[in-house]
Amino acid sequence: MKRARAGWNGAVLVCGKCSRKLDGGFGAKGRSRLAKALRQCAGLGKGRKASVGVIETKCLGLCPKHAVTVVDTRRPGEWLVVEPGEDVAALAARFASPVR
Repeated sequence: MKRARAGWNGAVLVCGKCSRKLDGGFGAKGRSRLAKALRQCAGLGKGRKASVGVIETKCLGLCPKHAVTVVDTRRPGEWLVVEPGEDVAALAARFASPVR
């Protein structure tokens, strides 16, 4: 088995099914999917060198109406339901900060 290094301190799992149902709703113009908008935020970094990885998954099983389910792997007991138009920069800052 080979290993690849990543500078991640954790990962953020974004439900792809929820994102697909909304068809955007995030970012500067409100047209981006949540995972893409989070990756573009300053402070998280990019790719394997990021402080926190952002991964769009299949269905997470919690299906809120008109919102996206998000899980921070550093806080597995606390799932977030993010509605379109919420401040993505504030959400990214939450994930970039160390867990207490």
